[in-house]
Amino acid sequence: MNAQTLMSELEKLVSEGRNPDTMQIDLQPTTEILKLINTADKDVPLAVEKVIPEIAEAVDRIIEAFQNGGRLIYMGAGTSGRLGVLDASECPPTFSVPEDMVTGVIAGGDHALRHAVEGAEDDPEQGRQALVDLALTDRDVVVGIAVSGRTPYVIGGLKYARETGAKTVSLSCNPDSAIGAIADIAIAPVVGPEILTGSTRMKSGTAQKLILNMLSTASMIRIGKIYQNLMVDVNISNQKLLARASRIVMEATGCSADEAETLLGQSGNDVKLAIFIALTDMDVEEARAALEQAGGFLRKAINDRQGQTASK
Repeated sequence: MNAQTLMSELEKLVSEGRNPDTMQIDLQPTTEILKLINTADKDVPLAVEKVIPEIAEAVDRIIEAFQNGGRLIYMGAGTSGRLGVLDASECPPTFSVPEDMVTGVIAGGDHALRHAVEGAEDDPEQGRQALVDLALTDRDVVVGIAVSGRTPYVIGGLKYARETGAKTVSLSCNPDSAIGAIADIAIAPVVGPEILTGSTRMKSGTAQKLILNMLSTASMIRIGKIYQNLMVDVNISNQKLLARASRIVMEATGCSADEAETLLGQSGNDVKLAIFIALTDMDVEEARAALEQAGGFLRKAINDRQGQTASK
């Protein structure tokens, strides 16, 4: 694609427009610059709110994938790719899921997480190959992330995903995008022109971050990784997380700090199991079996146990 054609395409994108409210931002003192940025950022959650039905549809497809042994795969270039990798990397420590259950790939590979890799996003074959390398199957969900909605790397990946039979989702900040036309589900929060023209790491990036949070978090809640609003499947990998785990056990059961420590010791630092033992007085193996029978849903296991006790 030559420069003139690309310029013509970019001119049509909402995300590339000039923001009339910040035309004089370079003349403003620091406080006024920050107020302008803050005011513009207030548009973002409202734009995300409008696409909750599409986000919900995507979450339901992700849940189905997880239940069938599939994966959630994010792919993007630049800021979009980095945000996908970030969200994916937070899932194992937060929810104790396998590292490949939620995966992020970025145009240019891991080097592109810290450095610009020239031309990587312009090659649809690289997007296709990234998914080939992951051994994509029809059980997986692929979320293509691109503010412009026209990134060739993402287009190549989504087209291959469709061919494979995987479910596809697009996340763009422009309506009627190229990736939206390919995907089964198109999510397009329109946040308007950026504070700095074309700097889509700002409002558009924030919208993407909010939606990626929603996709992964809502999916994990729905597959039983949360009890009430507590992260009962947190992976205890350092002292801070051990302290957090103790607090979670205390919050869920009303026990003391010493009792929480004892319960975590009995359960092998399994927070969910520790809570279940405390609330039911079951022994470790019996409690573990009951949780497995409940599909890992702590609330269901507790309700089942209470029902059994009441019936006696």
